[in-house]
Amino acid sequence: MQLRPFWRWLGFEALPSEEVKRRTTAIEMGIFMATGGLVYALVYAALGFASLPLMALLYVASFGLNLLGLHLTGRFGLYERVQLASALLFPLAGHVQLGGFQNSSMLVLAVFLAPAAALLFNSVAVARRYFYAAAVTLILAGIWDYCYAPDERLPRLVLAVFAVLSPLFTFTILYFLMESFRRKQEQLRAELQQSLDHLQATQAQLVQREKMASLGELTAGIAHEIQNPLNFVNNFADVSTELLDELREEQLKPAPDPELAAELLADLRQNLTKITQHGQRAGSIVRAMLAHSRTSTGERQPTDLNALADEYLRLAYHGLRAKDKSFNATLLPDLAPGLPLVPGVSADLGRVLLNLFTNAFYAVHQRQRMGAEPAYVPTVGVSTRAVAGYLEVRVYDNGPGIAADIKDKIFQPFFTTKPTGEGTGLGLSLAHDIIVQGHGGTLTAESVPGTGTTFTITLPGQAT
Repeated sequence: MQLRPFWRWLGFEALPSEEVKRRTTAIEMGIFMATGGLVYALVYAALGFASLPLMALLYVASFGLNLLGLHLTGRFGLYERVQLASALLFPLAGHVQLGGFQNSSMLVLAVFLAPAAALLFNSVAVARRYFYAAAVTLILAGIWDYCYAPDERLPRLVLAVFAVLSPLFTFTILYFLMESFRRKQEQLRAELQQSLDHLQATQAQLVQREKMASLGELTAGIAHEIQNPLNFVNNFADVSTELLDELREEQLKPAPDPELAAELLADLRQNLTKITQHGQRAGSIVRAMLAHSRTSTGERQPTDLNALADEYLRLAYHGLRAKDKSFNATLLPDLAPGLPLVPGVSADLGRVLLNLFTNAFYAVHQRQRMGAEPAYVPTVGVSTRAVAGYLEVRVYDNGPGIAADIKDKIFQPFFTTKPTGEGTGLGLSLAHDIIVQGHGGTLTAESVPGTGTTFTITLPGQAT
């Protein structure tokens, strides 16, 4: 039965999901008990009791009025208190009308039903409140039977024993039922927490493995990128040594030429400046790779997307060329000049770009290896721009593209189109989480089979 319009009528839809669940189960318990009241009314009417069916119908009516009050006031706490009182006072009144325990099963059934229904539909806390209220009701019923039921056919001593033992046995059974339920609930909660901790630990390990795997793929590319500035450093160092030798020879002459000495010193200063620049370039590559391998701190800092895109585009390219020396591709960086810095975690954004570039070069390499297009030129490009308060990065390739039937699955964890052993299926999933959950942006894919694929990243940012 669809109760969604009913919950909307009670004003539950705007509430958090856990609160909606708590309230709806409580209402369902009330409906269950009201249905029981109607059944009791029919049974006692069939047995010839004139007034008792009216008592059960009054309980059903009170439940309906309680629901109407909840709709009008929205005070769910008041609803719960009224429902608790009516669920136990009406059976007690019926018990008094019947003349005691001997003739009435209504009260005993009610005190069993209320906590049991609470356990079934709601929670241990609600069941405990019903349990205590039922205990008070049974005690009051026993006192009434002992003091105000002179027409009872049993001796008062038997009534007294019955009044004590009946609640005692009832409470004992209900108590152990509730405690068993509570212990089971705590055990399940502990097992779920343990499973959650294990899943979180496994997820962290998988993320770290994916990061290190991508770093391993780029080892050759990193070596190539570092080798270039190191070659410049070595070359300028050798030239600087020669300039120092010339300067020393000039100074040892009886009549040194001041203009030549000044020229040699200027060249030496220029060489040292170049050595510093290329040394810093090599240092920046090492720092970027160290940041890539470390666990992210999550601290956002102003980040230069142009620098990241250019850095990882070349690293991914040389990483693939190190595996296949025959592979060549056209790189098309189209980086918007003056692009504002974006608040982000530089290492995480670098991982995303690295994954997209690696996938792009893999795609064009696979298309080239098919050999069906002699004039095919592998091309990978990246563009950046600022659009209406957002910064956009587009990574595109002219690879084989992504089939339409799997395009919606590419961001799912462990889904991969690569052969077994060549991909974990976590790269795009982690990239999507970093952009969407970590930075409040978007990561989308557009692809035309046989033409290529474009991944678009948008990140919130303000022009500075």
